Amino acid sequence: MKKHILIVFGTRPEAIKMMPVVMALRQSEDFTTTCVVTAQHREQLDHVLRLFDVAPDIDLNIMMQSQDLTDITCMVLTGLRDVLARLKPDMLLVHGDTTTAMAASMAGFFAGVPVAHVEAGLRTWDKQAPFPEEANRVVISHLAQLHFAPTTTARNNLLREAVAPESILLTGNTVIDALLWMGQRMGDQVPAELAGILGQSTAAVPRFLLVTAHRRESFGAPFEGICRALRRIAAAFPDTRIIYPVHLNPNIRDPAYRLLGGIGNIHLIDPVDYAVMAWLLRHCVLVLTDSGGLQEEAPSFHKPVLVLREKSERLEAVEAGLVAVVGTAEEAIVAHTQRLLTDPAAYAAMATGANPFGDGQAARRIVEALRARL
Repeated sequence: MKKHILIVFGTRPEAIKMMPVVMALRQSEDFTTTCVVTAQHREQLDHVLRLFDVAPDIDLNIMMQSQDLTDITCMVLTGLRDVLARLKPDMLLVHGDTTTAMAASMAGFFAGVPVAHVEAGLRTWDKQAPFPEEANRVVISHLAQLHFAPTTTARNNLLREAVAPESILLTGNTVIDALLWMGQRMGDQVPAELAGILGQSTAAVPRFLLVTAHRRESFGAPFEGICRALRRIAAAFPDTRIIYPVHLNPNIRDPAYRLLGGIGNIHLIDPVDYAVMAWLLRHCVLVLTDSGGLQEEAPSFHKPVLVLREKSERLEAVEAGLVAVVGTAEEAIVAHTQRLLTDPAAYAAMATGANPFGDGQAARRIVEALRARL
């Protein structure tokens, strides 16, 4: 008899990283799947689903104006309570460190459904950074029965917390599976959304930096420090563009447009779908980000990454010299960026080396592990 896997995700990064697993499970003859989305991020999530041609089986559609973490947690718990009682799956599969993943794991625990955690074991050892992600993933680790660790470091983190060794499987990160899938379908033509900024010809694309910043712990003064740094970088390098897809959260969007709007070589654009983001990543010269996913993806395209956070849970790339954690202080961001844009040796040192996060086979390993377990 086929085993039933309930897959839950709600944000754009979760969706990108779970798509390879969803597709691999649906291709397997050993499983039936039910794909549940919470829509913690509505529009950005829908972009990913359309790109991968995956339709959810159940949509909790929890997103509402000015939702907070309590709202999300309560709505996921109550929404999944009835789903789990009705479907009685053999395993509940969650990803990463979002509030959706934490609340779904709790709902599975309450219902007596085993939980499997994709991208398990990332840690900064500081519950406030990133907030609330660090606390979310620690909670999930204490509720899950299966832990799919992307790297040896992540596996060791789980062992440090006394997670049973036999429950941890080293898989690589599914984001590399997704990136390679996207790369096979990506053309070199400038996407239509960017043609007005970069022109039509890929061969003539001007030098540009890719920026993303949206973390809750950066709201307020830290984010304004990031913006001031970007203003100075734009002034110091007038022939270099800065492309910043701005998150929809008003805590990010309002100060970004107030502090960066109207600067000729800074382009504030709406969030882009995964295909456009992958194109930007391939063609940019440098990435400044507080995103976890971009830290994992950029090394595949040999792009240096400056992390706009005080700590990173993805130390493998930091230790390999491919990523530098620079924080949110204006001076540090400007200094590191200037060095990479003016010192070819420093740039080359961060633009070489193999991606430590995976080989594109993570989803296959996860499906094999679920088959063995169930």
